[in-house]
Amino acid sequence: MSDSNATDFTNPATFILLGIPGLEVAHVWISISFCTMYAIAILGNFTILFIVKMKSSLHEPMYYFLCMLAVTDLVLTTSTLPKMLSIFWFNSREIDFSACLTQMYFIHCFLEMESGILVAMALDCYVAICHPLRHSTILTNPVVSKIGLAMMLRGCIVILPLLILARQWPYCRTNIIPQPYCAHIAVVNLACADTRISSYYGLFVLFCVMGLDVIFITVSYVQILRILWAIFHLPTKDARLKTFGTCGSHLCVILAFYIPALFSFLTHRYGHNVPLHFHVLIANMYILVPPMLNPIIYGVRTKRIQGRLLQLFTHKGT
Repeated sequence: MSDSNATDFTNPATFILLGIPGLEVAHVWISISFCTMYAIAILGNFTILFIVKMKSSLHEPMYYFLCMLAVTDLVLTTSTLPKMLSIFWFNSREIDFSACLTQMYFIHCFLEMESGILVAMALDCYVAICHPLRHSTILTNPVVSKIGLAMMLRGCIVILPLLILARQWPYCRTNIIPQPYCAHIAVVNLACADTRISSYYGLFVLFCVMGLDVIFITVSYVQILRILWAIFHLPTKDARLKTFGTCGSHLCVILAFYIPALFSFLTHRYGHNVPLHFHVLIANMYILVPPMLNPIIYGVRTKRIQGRLLQLFTHKGT
């Protein structure tokens, strides 16, 4: 565009994504690490889906939720990474107004879904450890399907007002977004109107939706830890290891998701002296790191997935 800083336009046809401001000279090197993480996320999550599909013994609630998590991670990374890489490699910075809002919706919608799936997985761990004899009767396949559908609908519905509000604001300041993707706060900050309702609703989503997810997960694990404390005194080491392994992977995934999210929120709200490029890098880690780590964590810590992988490679080798 000839004059992207002009202030005499409203609702521009395109936005300009800057990538990572201040680190333009390092874009190529940054793109290599981002591309590597994307490749690992794609390969790892597709591997999880393939293994669970092919192994009938893995057709259980824990692995169904794991498949939901894998699909969510695939959509989340694919909605952001290709455009990021086109910016880094081809300097393709323009994005259509509608495409930008669509990307924004997909990012936040699937982040909400991922948080909800982590709650469902915490419920599965709670039932498996605290009520093991009733696990198969409580979490039946229809119940698991309904939970997955509820988490999907929750994410779609909760984020929809953010999209509607973002579409109605007039944008007359600038069309430059200092990020490699269309995050909600970055888009709304360009509006030349009172956008407090968007900010307030964004905080509502953060604290009343994802915050409740964190509270539910915490309560579940408090109950789980009470049982684990008693199980820790079991006479056999195998019994202890099996019980700890049931939810150890899930706890690692929770930490990988919520810690970058909390760090990103704190640096954005209170880190006013933090350089812009650091803000942007943290926001990108929030999008990229969990989808990359989730299949690795489950692949390393879950013996049944490990065993299936070894069977696949052994079979190919023979």
